[in-house]
Amino acid sequence: MDIAFTVNGEARQVGAPETASLLEVLRNHLGLMGTRYGCGLEQCGCCMVLVDGQPAYACTREVGTVAGRTVTTVEGLGTADKPHPLQQAFLDEQAGQCGYCLSGILMSAKALLDRNPDPSRGEVVEALDKHLCRCGTHQRILRAVERAAATLRNGRPA
Repeated sequence: MDIAFTVNGEARQVGAPETASLLEVLRNHLGLMGTRYGCGLEQCGCCMVLVDGQPAYACTREVGTVAGRTVTTVEGLGTADKPHPLQQAFLDEQAGQCGYCLSGILMSAKALLDRNPDPSRGEVVEALDKHLCRCGTHQRILRAVERAAATLRNGRPA
């Protein structure tokens, strides 16, 4: 079945069963490899994307549920030449080691900053609580989100 939805600002149509996972379609049909498979059980957050601006687990979400909707993946944030302020802040804070979990963390952080441009440390922690990072860079991750929030508040474009 053909399912039409917008991905990273581009109208897309894929031939996939409605019950296929959004993660499978993003990676295998659209070649968007930034969204990762972690646990497949909504326990680690590696697969987090935004659906209509809200964080959503792509590993368990059926692609049929995003028909007519807007999906944003980490590839939709910025580029190597022009990174999103969140991406730049993560680089500046050296917030990633292996990087496996970062695409999901970046998407949840973006959703947070889109709805609250001046989050408290507690709000950042709460927004990222569903993410599992085993590298131990949690404090750097929190600093990076706070840094990106400050950058965005000071008028740099998202």
